[in-house]
Amino acid sequence: MVDQSSNSQEPILTFEGKRYDLKNLPKDIKELVKGMQVADTQLRMHEDTLKVLAIGRQTMATQLNEKLKGIKPI
Repeated sequence: MVDQSSNSQEPILTFEGKRYDLKNLPKDIKELVKGMQVADTQLRMHEDTLKVLAIGRQTMATQLNEKLKGIKPI
């Protein structure tokens, strides 16, 4: 979304295939961009949390399967 060109330090907003000079955008747009960046960060964090939970659940399922091998089902 916002990237820094290697040749310049000016932040550029790339949105829907168009590029904008972020420093020249109105304050309300800058706030929306910051809000979207925070939302993106939170989404990545929660996606990572879900991955960890899924791995933990799979590990517990494997352990349960091993422990149930010696028990006769009804």
